[in-house]
Amino acid sequence: MRKIRLVEVRSEIAAGTRGASMGVDAMKIASIKRHSNFFMRFEPVSIQDENQLLFAQPQFKFAKYAEGVFTMVDRVCETIGGLREQELFPIVLAGDHSTAAGTICGIKKAHPDRRLGVIWIDAHADFHSPYTTPSGNMHGMSLAMASAMDNEECEVNDVEEETEAIWEKIKQVGGNGPKIDPQDIVYIGVRDTEAPEDHLIEKYGIKNFTTEEVNKIGVAKVASQALEILKDCDQIYISFDVDSLDTSVSTGTGTPVPNGLQKEQAFELNRELIKDKRVCCWEIVEVNPTLDTENKMAEHAFEILEATTDSLIENF
Repeated sequence: MRKIRLVEVRSEIAAGTRGASMGVDAMKIASIKRHSNFFMRFEPVSIQDENQLLFAQPQFKFAKYAEGVFTMVDRVCETIGGLREQELFPIVLAGDHSTAAGTICGIKKAHPDRRLGVIWIDAHADFHSPYTTPSGNMHGMSLAMASAMDNEECEVNDVEEETEAIWEKIKQVGGNGPKIDPQDIVYIGVRDTEAPEDHLIEKYGIKNFTTEEVNKIGVAKVASQALEILKDCDQIYISFDVDSLDTSVSTGTGTPVPNGLQKEQAFELNRELIKDKRVCCWEIVEVNPTLDTENKMAEHAFEILEATTDSLIENF
């Protein structure tokens, strides 16, 4: 059996809506309600956050709180890198999705010669850069950070030199150059993109299994086909953003989008994907209990977290 470490990242500086930093603890509340001992079973690692920056206005219009995002991506990279060097399996519970770039950088830093594939289960492509972002919120830039992608072909923003400088620093976390090849990304459930992201998806032939496709061919086929696309990768990282779920499930996330996955589909999907022996890290992000008075999203998220972890353990 692989040795699991829970990694708790309570950062929300890159989100546009406040509250995702509370998602980890909301899932712990959900576990208590279910009388689960999940959080007693695994040794946790907690990464210091930079959320105090939110008390001031952001310095960078097209990369809000970028100084804090750089710090967080670097911290997560160091932590995940250390765990992977020990061949431990990180299960990451995070706030906003920007820190996933740090997770990817850490995996790659530990084993730079291993080709890394990414399965990104999300309503959003998260492939913007400061040059293309419509909001400046950096949780929409995770994959651009990890693939060192500016996408200047689609530039719409006049980015200041200070922003460019810190963006370059972020792209170098964990080592020079891209940590992943865009062709080694598989999307599941993405349905809310902008033209610059569509350009990259088409340019690199990134496969997106839409909700309609999941409904049509079923979760098992989607999982097997996603893994087959990444057949040449030595290791795989799975990132599960709860906004991949349909808004009928819960509104407890900062950027909900209709026509998403049902809870049962996400439950089965993650349990199937994590059975692949190449999967080296699994992450769940963007639970925001301040938007959800009944804590329903956290309850759904915890059920998926526990079931996915159990599937990992059962298959090793």
